[in-house]
Amino acid sequence: MAAGGPLASPSKPGGPAAPHGLPGHLVDFVEALRRRGITVGPSETVDAGQVMSVLDLLDRESLREGLACALLRRPTHRPTFDALFELWFPAAVGNRAAGAIDTSLPRNAKGDIDYEALRELIVDLLTDGSPEALELTELLTAQMVEELGQYQSANGPSFSAYQALRDVAPETLLKKILDGLLGNQQDTGARTTESYESEVAKRTAAQRIADFRKMIEKETRRRSAENLGKERVASYGVPRLAEEVDFLRASDAELTALKRNVTPLARLLASRLAVRRSRASAGSIDLRRTLRKSMSTGGVPIDLVQRKPRRARPELVVMCDVSGSVAGFSHFTLLLVHALREQFSRVRVFAFIDTTDEVTRFFDAGADLGSAMSRMIREADLVGYDGHSDYGNAFGVFAERFTQSITSRTSLLVLGDGRNNYRDPNLEALAGLVSVAKHAHWLNPEPRGQWGSGDSAAKVYNEVISMHECRSAQQLASVVAGLLPV
Repeated sequence: MAAGGPLASPSKPGGPAAPHGLPGHLVDFVEALRRRGITVGPSETVDAGQVMSVLDLLDRESLREGLACALLRRPTHRPTFDALFELWFPAAVGNRAAGAIDTSLPRNAKGDIDYEALRELIVDLLTDGSPEALELTELLTAQMVEELGQYQSANGPSFSAYQALRDVAPETLLKKILDGLLGNQQDTGARTTESYESEVAKRTAAQRIADFRKMIEKETRRRSAENLGKERVASYGVPRLAEEVDFLRASDAELTALKRNVTPLARLLASRLAVRRSRASAGSIDLRRTLRKSMSTGGVPIDLVQRKPRRARPELVVMCDVSGSVAGFSHFTLLLVHALREQFSRVRVFAFIDTTDEVTRFFDAGADLGSAMSRMIREADLVGYDGHSDYGNAFGVFAERFTQSITSRTSLLVLGDGRNNYRDPNLEALAGLVSVAKHAHWLNPEPRGQWGSGDSAAKVYNEVISMHECRSAQQLASVVAGLLPV
């Protein structure tokens, strides 16, 4: 570790990182976590202080794990925590000092960087994978950011991960790393064993390349934070919490993380519903029986008599657009509804693209939901002509074929962005369904400001059905919590 340690100030190496020393630095770190949406209370902050008082502060990994145990409540918050930890407790200040190890990039006779030799060096280190090789890889990435990723801007020296990786192109090294992991063996071993080892090696090579890119990005954020300030870098360089990711802009990895949140989120919503039901257990006041009982107390209603509430779990009908533009949102919401199915007496699911079909059969209690979604797209009758969203025709087909599924006990839930490709919205069909249902709500993953723009018919549909903005899992949870039956 460079001089100054993890708590050194970039402007004054060896000096305190906060005006109030180590406690102030910890409080500043906690405030950064809160700004990114991670809930940290005073008790957790005190616990973190106790953790820091007993750990070796020069052992960054022990410090990282200790603070994570004290401050985090959900494992899905760990990526955000790690990124902020790297900014508030950096591995070094300035360019890393490698001591006796020569970390300079290989150069040719003209003094220019020899990219082929650099690529071979990266292959050797990623193939090795030992702790020593990992340490050398971190030093190499620091030097790459220093020499390849640095450029001059109006604010002085700046750093770019893209620029550091542009001429190296680590993704093109997959085959060489794979050959190194397999040892270039072409023996006559068992085919099944070879196939298994080859698959493991492919995944290992891909993971090591991904880790190498993350090292470059982490080092870039560290060096940028020294020039721009860690708060500014945290505002754009730290991954968002899974529940705050925009459904329509989420990457595959972010959607995977979201799906892991479904079960905990369903448990949270179910517990909230239990609290609401316990508070509503008494029912309304029965005025007639209360007055009768007051006759024994001289007409003074001392004891109130309350009606026994008649509760019946409602039926739920879900209509979801599964076209490409909103597939991630619909998939996540269906997972959540499936996890909450015990809160309803019956759940029926209908999917549509340009026509509607019932897909309840794919979502049985023990079904794997990932394969259920794939089967639904393959086997259900969702495309009638061109495969582009047609809400008007979808509502019309539903009203014609499945109208009996909507009764006075039904809660209707529509999922989609309302982008109708400038076609007839068929408001009459939707209005008819809404008039019969006990409750009707539309969950829209687009920002409210975009409703009605372009080919969106959201504003038109909002005239006949209550529409809610649900851009993230956090918004979706709050909306669904308010819509759950009591």
